[in-house]
Amino acid sequence: VQLVESGGGLVQPGGSLTLSCAAGRYTYKRNCMGWFRQAPGKDREGVAVLWIGGATTYYASSVKGRFTITRDYDKDLVYLQMNNLKPEDTGMYYCAADQYNLGLARSYTYWGQGTQVTVS
Repeated sequence: VQLVESGGGLVQPGGSLTLSCAAGRYTYKRNCMGWFRQAPGKDREGVAVLWIGGATTYYASSVKGRFTITRDYDKDLVYLQMNNLKPEDTGMYYCAADQYNLGLARSYTYWGQGTQVTVS
């Protein structure tokens, strides 16, 4: 499973960005897809996850109400819409996939290379 992120960039506080993740082949291995981020000097943390089985979503408390994860099954893309961005949202954002529902845990099997988001 190859995951490719796009859409990162530099944005002012209060602005918006939409990240995209192209998931490639092997649909069953992508039943659970999520976005994680890692700021310099900090651990990678779960931001938003979508579990296909029950169409369940999970969000970190720090982004709830500002970020939305969605999936376009026709285009095989997963999006992370980020609104009202804050400087503390700065970091490398990674797309992750697994066939099991792992929620916001970091033990996903498949990872993308990441896309940088800078809020300043």
